[in-house]
Amino acid sequence: MKRRLVLTAAACGLAAPYAMAQPKSSRIIVAFSAGGPVDFVARSIADKLGAELGRTFIVENKPGANGALGAAEVMRSPPDGTTLWLTSVGAAAINPALYTKLSYDMDKDFAPVSLVTNNVEVLVANTKVPVNDAAEFVAWARKQPQPVSLASSGTGSIPHLAMEQFQDASKVEMIHVPYKGAAPAITDVIGGQVSATFLDVTAVLPHIKAGRLKPLGIAARKRHPALPDVRTFEEQGLAGVDSNNWYALFTNAQVPAATVAELNQAVHRTLADPAVLDKLRKSGTDPMASSPAELRELLHRDMAKWAQLIKAKNIKAE
Repeated sequence: MKRRLVLTAAACGLAAPYAMAQPKSSRIIVAFSAGGPVDFVARSIADKLGAELGRTFIVENKPGANGALGAAEVMRSPPDGTTLWLTSVGAAAINPALYTKLSYDMDKDFAPVSLVTNNVEVLVANTKVPVNDAAEFVAWARKQPQPVSLASSGTGSIPHLAMEQFQDASKVEMIHVPYKGAAPAITDVIGGQVSATFLDVTAVLPHIKAGRLKPLGIAARKRHPALPDVRTFEEQGLAGVDSNNWYALFTNAQVPAATVAELNQAVHRTLADPAVLDKLRKSGTDPMASSPAELRELLHRDMAKWAQLIKAKNIKAE
């Protein structure tokens, strides 16, 4: 009777095909609720980023504590680069100055991966406010018997800090009306309960196109391609109103540098994909990758910038 010789893949020095096909479980943590602008960007890049790395990325929403819950999820994740944190500038560069006690340290706890998008702030007003740009809004505000009201998505948020820059530039006192998020702020500006607000172009572009909000000025150094006829504040004689709400990817600080570099290159390839670019640009955001070093430099620059304003205005977290 002949004995059959059975050779396994391992005996032949080959990896089992099914083992090679198994992708690592990977996550993009978003510290905001589903449906918001950060969540939209995460879901816009997840499939392509996963394809570039040979894995599947799942977007997990961990809202709460102004980003601290999402940060904690990444801090306790395995240091293998399979968990990424897509955060806005608020949790990364504003919170360290806004809170006296913060549960994370951006330098000690996280490794920068890449910038993903730049998000420009735009001043929008209720359509019944009798002005057509920011300069006219300032002139109108000066004539009012009481200070005009400006909404924001929360105390210490980029819209709030942009409003503070606007007050300094215009020398006009305004009343800050903080909301718990962009959606209720937009609703009350459209309804006329508040005169105006600063928000990301992505958040208000549909309302501008539908004629529900009036754009008055761009808080950046150049005009926004989605709103080419809206002048910057500097073009309107109001210098210093420049607030960039960037979104960027970070990972656990213990992830090896080689893995971070691999992630960075995958982000670059993802943001070079025409379909991803088109989707992001149509939403009003500006896709832009960076090196880890460039992101760290941007983080430190904005931490210093916003800390100075927060201290000068004595802004305290709610």
